[in-house]
Amino acid sequence: METVVSGIRPTGNLHLGNYFGAVKNFVKMQDSHNCYFFIADYHSLTTHPTPADLHGNVRNVLVEYLAAGLDPEKSTLYIQSDVPETSELYLLLNMNAYLGELQRVTSFKDKVRQQPDNVNAGLLTYPTLMAADVLLHKATKVPVGKDQEQNLEMMRTFARRYNNMYKQEFFPIPEPFNFGEQLVKVPGLDGSGKMGKSEGEGNAIYLGEDPKKLRKKVMRAKTDSGPTEMNQEKPEAIKNLFSLMEIVSAEDTMKHFDDLYNNCQIRYGDFKKQLAEDMINFTAPFRERILELEGNNEYLAKVVKMGSEKARESAVKTIKEAREIVGFRKFY
Repeated sequence: METVVSGIRPTGNLHLGNYFGAVKNFVKMQDSHNCYFFIADYHSLTTHPTPADLHGNVRNVLVEYLAAGLDPEKSTLYIQSDVPETSELYLLLNMNAYLGELQRVTSFKDKVRQQPDNVNAGLLTYPTLMAADVLLHKATKVPVGKDQEQNLEMMRTFARRYNNMYKQEFFPIPEPFNFGEQLVKVPGLDGSGKMGKSEGEGNAIYLGEDPKKLRKKVMRAKTDSGPTEMNQEKPEAIKNLFSLMEIVSAEDTMKHFDDLYNNCQIRYGDFKKQLAEDMINFTAPFRERILELEGNNEYLAKVVKMGSEKARESAVKTIKEAREIVGFRKFY
């Protein structure tokens, strides 16, 4: 069974774009792969070195990913900072990572432009920490988005470099896990393209969204004056709303409103009311599970403890061997 590692940044709430973009596939992977999912609290400090509520953010992410279907009995779900071996492997890899190659990483250059007053060492060495997270469990597959492909290539470089320098085939060279056709691209409510919090609060529908707030968001979505010709092509903003309906609504509901549009009979108020109700129904199980988990501190503590123990079992073994290969051996 192949080992897969993926990180979860403790920033923001899960929305439909996250769920269909990766999380739904993570849930499926638990039955076919040896999965390690970690909440990347160290990583979050590279852009938010003084978080207002790091513990609260981590707790929130833990609750929402459990509500979305991650099963701590099937996979290893842990908090990055609970596994100190991550930091040690990060240090070892940094010793063989070079300034020039780290400065050339596109995501680093982008962050330098975005936050010129916070260009910290953690931001520069983000690829080595990412590599440590994955190599710590000797993962063979890593799910990565387009924006992380270069970091994956760096990870592969660090693994090869370690193996070559110490003349050991110790770390596997991880391959990208490509979801391919399984990924569903979820558009935003505002017609700007991809759903995401960075596009604005009104652009995303969250799994734990309050029904009243959700309804208001959908009803405020921009539309035009309606079609003027039979079967005319939908403009982008309208196409986005229909794409969302295709995800959350029944097939006959989708066909009903599509036919109304094609026959120039659609009333956007009715269309958006239906879309909002279908979204509320779709997110209801997640919302109920989130509320249930938020009040169960005992269960959350159990999940985190179990995840830490499982992750450390793998990590301790890797670090012990990695230290010996480098030459760190005890005299007593």
